[in-house]
Amino acid sequence: MLDRWTRRRTESVNDYTGVLIPLDEAHLHSHSYRSGRSEFEGSLDDDASDTEAGSGGKDHEDEGTGMLEMSAAEYSIEGLRKEVRRGGTGEKWTEYEMKSKLINKAIQDIGMGRYNWQLFVLCGFGWFADNLWMQGVSLTLPSLSAEFGVSEKSVRYTTSALFVGLCFGSFFWGLGSDVMGRRVAFNFTLLITSVFGIVSSYAPSWGWVCFFYAALAFGVGGNLPVDGALFLEFLPDASSSLLTLLSIWWPVGQLFSSLLAWLFIANWPADQGWRLFVFWIGIITFVMFVVRFFIFHLFESPKYLLSRGRQAEAVAVVHGIANRNNRKTWLTEEILDAVVEGGGPGLRRSLSTTNLLKTKLTSLSHVGERLRPLFDNRKLGIATVLVWFSWATIGMGYPLFNAFLPQYLSHGGGDTSAATSDANALSSDITSETYRNYAITSIVGVPGSLIAAYTVDMKSPFLGRRGTLAISTLLSAIFLFFFVKFGKTPSSQLAFSCIEAFTQNIMYGVLYAFTPEIFPAPVRGAGTGVASFLNRATGLVAPIIAAIMPGDGTTTPIYLSAALILASFVGICLIPIETRGRQRL
Repeated sequence: MLDRWTRRRTESVNDYTGVLIPLDEAHLHSHSYRSGRSEFEGSLDDDASDTEAGSGGKDHEDEGTGMLEMSAAEYSIEGLRKEVRRGGTGEKWTEYEMKSKLINKAIQDIGMGRYNWQLFVLCGFGWFADNLWMQGVSLTLPSLSAEFGVSEKSVRYTTSALFVGLCFGSFFWGLGSDVMGRRVAFNFTLLITSVFGIVSSYAPSWGWVCFFYAALAFGVGGNLPVDGALFLEFLPDASSSLLTLLSIWWPVGQLFSSLLAWLFIANWPADQGWRLFVFWIGIITFVMFVVRFFIFHLFESPKYLLSRGRQAEAVAVVHGIANRNNRKTWLTEEILDAVVEGGGPGLRRSLSTTNLLKTKLTSLSHVGERLRPLFDNRKLGIATVLVWFSWATIGMGYPLFNAFLPQYLSHGGGDTSAATSDANALSSDITSETYRNYAITSIVGVPGSLIAAYTVDMKSPFLGRRGTLAISTLLSAIFLFFFVKFGKTPSSQLAFSCIEAFTQNIMYGVLYAFTPEIFPAPVRGAGTGVASFLNRATGLVAPIIAAIMPGDGTTTPIYLSAALILASFVGICLIPIETRGRQRL
C-alpha cells in the first residue's frame, strides 16, 4: 500500500522502447531553440563578493549562448562535457549539477508535449483548490456568524483556524517533498482537503467548523509549494513562463468559489446555504483527486530521483516523457556517467526499501540540515531571506483585505461596529448583490495571470521576474490606500476591488513562479515550503489582529494591509537574483 501511494512503480527504460536515438542524431530531433544559464552564475559586473557568494568564479554566459542551444557537432560526449563545465572547471560544478544540466538539456530537446500540458492542468488543480477553499472559507463567515451567534469580529478567528492548517501543511508537504518525493504530496494533499471539506459541511458547532477547516487546510497548504516545484522540474526552459501562467488557476478557483457562493449562500437560509456550498466544493476537490491519482500516471521528478542517487529511474522518467510526448531522446546512464567523468562531488546513495520509511521520518526531523544548503553562499542566502520576508509580509497583508472583503462589500464602506453585536443584522446585509460583486472581482483578476506570464520573460530592465513582481506589489499597496481613501460608495469599492484583484493576481502569479526558480532542486521543496509556511503563519496572525484591533473594524486593517505589502515591495527590489533565462538545477 505504501508503494501504491508513494512510488506506484519503479520506472525503467525498458518500458519505453523506441524513444532512444544515437547521440550523433540528436540534433535532428531537438526542439531546443533558446538558451539558459544557472541561477548562480554571476555577471561580468559581479564583484569579489559574488565569488564569495558561491559563484566560484564561474564565467558569465550571455543570454543567447549556452548548452541549450548547440550545433550538431556539439552533440557528442566531448561537446556535452565541455558544455556542462562551461562557466567553471570540473571542480566548480558538483556531479549533481552537471547531470542536472544534462537532464535540463534532454527535457528541452523533447520540448512541450502532451505530458507537460496534462501536468499543467493537474498542477493547476492544486492552485485551483487553494483559492477555492481560501475564498470559500471567507465567504462562509457571515453565515457562520448568523447561525452560531458569533459576532462579526469574533467569527474572523475562523480564518485563523484555516491558517493553522495551512501553516503545518505548507511546511510539512514542502519539506516532505524533498524527502519523500513530489509524487506522495501530489497525491495526498487533495484527498485530505476533500475528505475534511465534505465533513465540515456537517459540523454541529462553530468550534467543529474551525477544527475541520484547519484539517482540510493541512492538505490544501501543500498544493502550491509542491505543485509549482513539480511542474517546474518537468518544464522545458524555453517554456519557463508557463510556470507563471500556472497561476491562472488561482483566480479561477476564486471565481468558481464566488459563483457557487452566489448560487447557494445567497439563495438558501443561512444554516443551509453555507453547508451546501462547502459540501459541493468538497466534492469538486475529491473529483480532482480521483483524476490525479486514478487516471493520470505521474512520473516522479527526475531532479528528485537524481538527488537521491536513483539515476537509472531519472533517465527512465526522461524516456517516459519522450514516449508520452511522442518524441525521441538521446539521454542514457552511460552518457551521464561519461560526460561527468572526473567531475565534482558525487550523488547520494539510493535508499534500501526496508529502511525507506525510517529514513524519511529521520530526514524530516533534521530540519536545519535540510535548510542549510539555502545559505551555502552569500548571494543565495540573501535571496532566501528576502524572498521569505516578502512571503511573510504579503501573507499578513493579503488576508487583512481579501479574507474579509465580503464583509467590507456588504457594509458599503460603513463602520461595522453596529453589526458586531447582532449576527442576524450582519446576515441580512450579505445579499445576492454582495456575492455578485465578489464574482465580478474574481473575473477581473483572471487576466492578471495572463499579463504576468507575458511580462516575466521580457528583457526590459523594469520587467522580467523581479521587475514584474515589484511593480505589481507596489500597485497593490497603492490601490489599497485608494480603497480606503476613495472607496466611499458600493460602486467605488467594487471598482477598487477589481483593480486590486488584477494587481494581486499578477503579484502572486510571479511570486509563486519566481520562488522555486531561485532555489536548487535538492532543497527546492524545502525553500518554497518554508516560504509558504511563513506566508501562512503571518496569515494566521492577520484575523487575530483584525478581531482585536480597537476602533474601526474596516479601514484600519486595510491600512495595515497596504503598509505590509509596501514593505514587501522594498524587499523584492533588494533580491539579488533574476531568474529570467536561466537553467534550474
